[in-house]
Parts: sequence; structure tokens; C-alpha cells
Amino acid sequence: MFISVLELFKIGVGPSSSHTLGPMVAANDFIARIKNQKLIGSSIKDAFIRCTLKGSLAYTGKGHSTDRAVALGLHGHLPASLADKDVAESG
Repeated sequence: MFISVLELFKIGVGPSSSHTLGPMVAANDFIARIKNQKLIGSSIKDAFIRCTLKGSLAYTGKGHSTDRAVALGLHGHLPASLADKDVAESG
């Protein structure tokens, strides 16, 4: 049986994929569910979302780029769609 390295390892943004993959996918799923339920229209300029990280995600969030992963997920991105893009923090 052949197993690809891509099946064994998942790559995410930041220094810790374990702190970015799940939060990005969860944020993406959350925003997709809101759109599917038509809870937001085409203009969401007055809407806001507050995300509170818990446990190890809260303790290492910024250092492991969890905050950026959540923001990317809320903007419709998934880890696979960012594999060939540079999403490193600028400045």
C-alpha cells in the first residue's frame, strides 16, 4: 500500500499547523453556514464577529498564527487553497 507524505502531514499557516488547520476550517465552516442560512446579506458592513480562543489556542494564538488562520477562514480560505500562497505577516 502506497501512502503519500501529503496524507501523513498537513501543512497550515504559521509555525504550528495544529494551531491553524482546525481553527481555519472551523471559521470557514462557520461563515459558510451563516451564508447558507442567509443570515447575512451581500453587505455586511455593520456586522461583526467576536472569536474567543480557549485552551492552548488562547495561550499560543498569536505566536502560532491562530489569529491569522481564523481571519483567513472567515474570509473564505481553506488550508488547501493557500498552499501555494505567501500569507506571511507583512511589516
